[in-house]
Amino acid sequence: MSVDPVAAGSGFGASAESDTVVALRGASAVVGGRTLWSGVNLTVHSGEFVAVLGPNGVGKSTLIKVLLGTLSSANGTVSVLGRRPGGAGERIGYLPQRRNFDASLRIRGIDIVRLGLDGDRWGVPLPGAARFSARQRAAQARVHEVIDLVGASAYAHRPIGALSGGEQQRLLIAQALVRRPGLLLLDEPLDSLDLPNQASVAALIHRICREANVAVVMVAHDVNPILPYLDRVVYIASGGAACGTPQEVITTETLTRLYSTPVEVLRTSDGRLVVVGGPEAPALHTDRHAHAGHQGSARQGADRHAG
Repeated sequence: MSVDPVAAGSGFGASAESDTVVALRGASAVVGGRTLWSGVNLTVHSGEFVAVLGPNGVGKSTLIKVLLGTLSSANGTVSVLGRRPGGAGERIGYLPQRRNFDASLRIRGIDIVRLGLDGDRWGVPLPGAARFSARQRAAQARVHEVIDLVGASAYAHRPIGALSGGEQQRLLIAQALVRRPGLLLLDEPLDSLDLPNQASVAALIHRICREANVAVVMVAHDVNPILPYLDRVVYIASGGAACGTPQEVITTETLTRLYSTPVEVLRTSDGRLVVVGGPEAPALHTDRHAHAGHQGSARQGADRHAG
């Protein structure tokens, strides 16, 4: 596993290994004339789990858009699966920010997963078509395979609207996996889930990453549920970014340098990280709305969550 330097711009993983899935060199994002982040250097290989972290509004989801090719990098170079962003769509699984399903929606979970396979085709498979078409039989087998992979077989035939948030999220991850992607892009998949479901979905994503040898780039607001599983993080703040292992990036020294103001990283008795200080306290705890306007109130929030 290659490790990118913590200091943005201090080098680039120029590995020629064939399993390089994502490579950014000096990448920048500019939206509406505003530079959200710049100097991002990152290499992601098959089977690696990378998180994109930082407070609200800094451009975490924008990085996903750059990888998808819906937004161009203003500077530097970006390669996804050996091609320019947008050129390898069939090999990318994408889960956007949390979708809410109406409780009355009757479409089954298994049909939601199937949409990931042939949702871009007109019409729906005819009843019993799988008995006569090799393609339909293969598609049906793949849908059942990914549903089993995410542990959703027990409820996949129930209406999606009747399922819990955690159950829905497992099926949406299955949908993103159904085309056997080499890269899985997840935009805050733990958002709105309770703590037990956050832990179980995080463990599921890690298992898929390793067993299916899929590279995962995941936007997260709270690092703690995924911290044990991460290979690398990209922390975005104040228009800059730091890339490296969690131990390199989520430190008092690195975040103080990134924010250009005193920031302190605390570790609670149960191993959770809390970041306090800064102009907008980056909420790496479970209360994602408890942003402090100054270091004193941020420290109060840290004490509350560290207790």
